[in-house]
Amino acid sequence: MAEAVDLQEQEVPYQETRLYRIRHSLAHIMAQAVRDIYPKVKFAIGPPVENGFYYDFDLGVDDDGNPMRFSDDDLEQIEKRMQEIIKGKFDFELREVTPDEARELFKDQPYKLELIERFLTPDEFGMYLDPNGNEIDHPPQLTTYRQDSFEDLCRGPHVANTKEIKTNAFKLLSVAGAYWRGDENNPQLQRIYGTGWEDKKQLKDYLTQLEEARKRDHRKLGKELDIFTFDEEVGPGLPLWLPNGAIMIEELEGLAKEMEENAGYHRVRTPHLSKEDLFLRSGHLPYYEESMYPPMELEGVRYFVKPMNCPMHHKIFGSRPRSYRELPIRLAEYGTCYRYEKSGELFGLMRVRSLQMNDAHIYCSIEQFEQEFINVVNMYLAYFRILDIEKYVMRLSTHHPRGLGKKYINNPELWQQTEDLVRNVMRDNDVHFVEVADEAAFYGPKIDVQVYSAIGREFTLATNQVDFAQPGRFDLTFVNSEGEEETPLCIHRAPLSTHERLIGFLIEHYAGKFPVWLSPVQAVVIPITDEHYDYCRQITADLRAAGIRAEFDDSSDRMNKKIRNAQKRYIPYMLVVGDREMEEGAVALRMRSGDDKGALPLAEFIAMAQEVIREKRYE
Repeated sequence: MAEAVDLQEQEVPYQETRLYRIRHSLAHIMAQAVRDIYPKVKFAIGPPVENGFYYDFDLGVDDDGNPMRFSDDDLEQIEKRMQEIIKGKFDFELREVTPDEARELFKDQPYKLELIERFLTPDEFGMYLDPNGNEIDHPPQLTTYRQDSFEDLCRGPHVANTKEIKTNAFKLLSVAGAYWRGDENNPQLQRIYGTGWEDKKQLKDYLTQLEEARKRDHRKLGKELDIFTFDEEVGPGLPLWLPNGAIMIEELEGLAKEMEENAGYHRVRTPHLSKEDLFLRSGHLPYYEESMYPPMELEGVRYFVKPMNCPMHHKIFGSRPRSYRELPIRLAEYGTCYRYEKSGELFGLMRVRSLQMNDAHIYCSIEQFEQEFINVVNMYLAYFRILDIEKYVMRLSTHHPRGLGKKYINNPELWQQTEDLVRNVMRDNDVHFVEVADEAAFYGPKIDVQVYSAIGREFTLATNQVDFAQPGRFDLTFVNSEGEEETPLCIHRAPLSTHERLIGFLIEHYAGKFPVWLSPVQAVVIPITDEHYDYCRQITADLRAAGIRAEFDDSSDRMNKKIRNAQKRYIPYMLVVGDREMEEGAVALRMRSGDDKGALPLAEFIAMAQEVIREKRYE
């Protein structure tokens, strides 16, 4: 049964734990080790993160002018130097510095100088950032931490002395490229990732979990199981769905259609591009243009490929007069959208540029809002049960007053009203949630749902957004029971995210061993000898006629290899056929787990498989 993870009940925030201090200290120790090996290195930032830490470095160029890169051998050398530093039992010493002292201290470190100026320069709202990234109304006090001969611009916290860190409880994991401040127009730096723990056993357990995560990596399994591919001539972030992937998409879309039909949704279709005027009117263009593909111009008119479905759904609602008797109106579409994610942010199916959204928009009166909103939340929970998602977190994302007119629609009264509406709905229905400021959509508050895979990896999967702005922008109205025109509220919801992200999640969640209803191939028929081929072909036809996706393995491989091949593809059912099965109209059932269920009549297997598929059970 799905379980809400109530983060509000966690005893201590991560930033206040001993583990956080250990990892923060390890980042500084790593930076010192890199400096000792590469004296001319330029330092960027080095924070603790979930399960570890990283630090960004600029190594400069070699004698031939080529950018220098870390190698695996470098990581071993850096680790060894870190262990030496830890054994030195150095104190972490905090000191406050003036801006001029900081500039002098880091005069040869351009990235640190840029950070110092960033901290000391107010933003457009007159606010400053402290070194932890928090907004404050005055210039921050600059501080540094020093251990041994290394000093870094930092707020802490750290352990008191390096001796508190065990030399066998950390490991450097990998090197990646990272643009300075996340901007691809800035220099690309070398980022070293590491992990640190309180003792050797915790490190070993984490590395074991990491290895399991590598085995489940959707990019690896997606290729091995022929689900999707990418091609440079097509373009980065634009997945090509292979036949197995297309089957999974159709199954998920079929599930959504069934759920939405039962919940009173109406399906619509909208084009892949539209005139610029549509996105100007919706208000998206000023907020999303950087994430949209550039416009194309034809006959003096600018067109954009569609980055979201909602403006077109608003047009459908407004295509004729509406009465309160029709409300709520629920419009659903699996619409393909396109967003120009930065190259450095693309990641398999999780961050793509072409995405098929399980999207819908609900137009309702304010009196209907609570029921409609909680109906969407309940739909999430129904999907979680079907997809074996046992843990989730619901996050209420609200606005920040300083962002009004910039990041958010400038209507403080409606922000307050709609945020209160969502809070009250969640509390009144005993739905656990955490609240996060300054992460709302530009048009209203939202609930984002974080789900956890079978090995504990966190994914943002679903969203449920309140929109008080766009219905008014599009002059959407309905005639209420008093005969007066009223503007509806709009709920944007996507409980299954996109095909891309959902399938990426499910690949890792199930490790490729999908439930039978979702498996691209549900059964494979395996003959013992060539004499059984005709019967196997008939069985395969019977299975397909019964709605079971079946294949006949007529390859030249021996039976045992055919079974192994099916197990490697995680096909749920293997039906082995020999003389006895052919005589009795039966099949010998083997499961992908390796269990041998023995012989049973073909009709009995078909009935059993149909029931498992119909009920969407996991075997």
